[in-house]
Amino acid sequence: MNDEIFMREALKIARNAEGRTSPNPMVGAVIVQGGKIIAEGWHRKAGTPHAEIHALNMAGALAENSTMYVTLEPCSHFGRTPPCANKIVDAGVSRVVVAMTDPNPLVAGRGIEILRKAGISVDVGILESDARQLNEVFIKYITQKIPFVTAKFACSLDGKIATTTGESQWISCEEARAYAHRLRDVNDAIMVGIGTVLADNPSLTTRIPDGKNPVRIIVDSQARTPLDSKILTDAQATTIIAVSRTAPSERVVALKNLGAEIIVAGKTQVDLKILMSELARREITSILLEGGGTLNFSMLRAGFVDRVLAFVAPKIIGGKNALTPVEGEGFEKLADAVALKNISAEKIGSDILIRGDAS
Repeated sequence: MNDEIFMREALKIARNAEGRTSPNPMVGAVIVQGGKIIAEGWHRKAGTPHAEIHALNMAGALAENSTMYVTLEPCSHFGRTPPCANKIVDAGVSRVVVAMTDPNPLVAGRGIEILRKAGISVDVGILESDARQLNEVFIKYITQKIPFVTAKFACSLDGKIATTTGESQWISCEEARAYAHRLRDVNDAIMVGIGTVLADNPSLTTRIPDGKNPVRIIVDSQARTPLDSKILTDAQATTIIAVSRTAPSERVVALKNLGAEIIVAGKTQVDLKILMSELARREITSILLEGGGTLNFSMLRAGFVDRVLAFVAPKIIGGKNALTPVEGEGFEKLADAVALKNISAEKIGSDILIRGDAS
């Protein structure tokens, strides 16, 4: 079916901007005339022209009486840019094929309504499931007002993330580590607990060419982050430190003086629900969780983890006191355990990457 062929092209080009459009969705648009693609475009960055505008500019006068394929309903409101629906009408496009309506309940359907009132034929739902998968991060962010969270960890075949002496570099292979840096590149933020900062003094940056460093989020109830830690001194990315109301004020002031942004959430421990809402308010739509066992369990128990990426190395470490990826209090009953869905596995170097949805 031609509609599916052209929509697949729109979905494909939308991914050209993966990790670059936040807090906006990824969108691709294709313009077809006489059964052939004459123009295409994709949204590149928030505040810049949307996919439809790039495609219309490329098509010029040839857009008249054409068919446009777009992965998300054209916008109908003035945001950082003018409404796309009106531009499509002005260009004389005769038919628009939309993969999915805008998930924002405040605007859903209005763009389609503008097109239809102008006499444009509109079909909705072509490859909708693919379009939803493309923008799963945006959909959660805009409908639930919290970020999409991917928990990533590397462990041995027997489930250890370090030896009994604490040695952890490197359990995963070089290819797996490179994959992890690509994950950092496409997520808005990376989150760890204070234990990781104290143990490893990590940079939490993206070490790939032209990579984008994520915002660094540290869950640190008592503001124990060392003032000489890399996340405070390397000036590579914004650092947000979440503390509780009982954190020593002099420590909080010292962290602020070094440029850290402070979020106060919770009385004695960081309240993750408050933190997640505050991060979304700051337009952080996606988080890569690289925490230790305590934070990972807390996030899973609270239901904030959407996806789990587990790199399993063909190594056996042993040790009853060796750390594991998820610790904390644990679930008392198997019925309460987090059961992953939509499981897949692939070989990354010498490791196996197991992927599953937690929500």
